[in-house]
Amino acid sequence: MLLITSIIAAILTIIFIKLSFAVIGLRRKNKVGLGSGGHEDLERAIRTQANFAEYIPLGVILIACLELNGAPWWLVAIPGVSLIIGRLIHAKGMNTPPPDFSKRVLGMKFTFFTLIALVALNLTWSLYRLAV
Repeated sequence: MLLITSIIAAILTIIFIKLSFAVIGLRRKNKVGLGSGGHEDLERAIRTQANFAEYIPLGVILIACLELNGAPWWLVAIPGVSLIIGRLIHAKGMNTPPPDFSKRVLGMKFTFFTLIALVALNLTWSLYRLAV
């Protein structure tokens, strides 16, 4: 079962829906059907949503692999929480006018550190399971 992954994926999906509604709201407000129409706030919202969509799938896949391979719940939960925190900080940094690049960078550091940690955890745990 993927209980921890399910919780993490559900939380991340809620965040993605919120980011998507922000894009939709700004499209309606600015009467833009495609692209950003030159509106900086809409461009930031689009990029925040797209950046989220670019990084989250690999993270969730790696979290699920770790859980499916029998890693302890806490070893699955910690990177999941870290990924959620990183994405929230990044989104806040991107969507607070003017953009707060320190939060954006911190959010990306959390995200990259988490993805790198998940790669290392998956490789280590898989090799450990093969050896045992």
